[in-house]
Amino acid sequence: MKLADVLVKPVITEKVNGQIEDSGRYTFVVDRKANKLEIKNAVEEFYGVKVEDVNTMVVPGKNKTRYTKAGYIQGMKPAYKKAVVTLAEGDTIDLFSI
Repeated sequence: MKLADVLVKPVITEKVNGQIEDSGRYTFVVDRKANKLEIKNAVEEFYGVKVEDVNTMVVPGKNKTRYTKAGYIQGMKPAYKKAVVTLAEGDTIDLFSI
């Protein structure tokens, strides 16, 4: 797998911002087939930082329903994989400079 395909997008929420400030942990949505070594290499190459630890989790898909004029619509949001990356002391990633 190419390193450009590993990282999909960063996750920006209040909880993640707290983790960034407190412990230098950044969260990314990654490709479902990517393993921890590929994620570590992709973050180090793209952002020029030293990664100490990578934790991954697969978020299951959710059932979604809506009631519209056309009737009852059912669907499902897709499952995705996310990775929490801990950086070395003193390293930071500026996600808002782009």
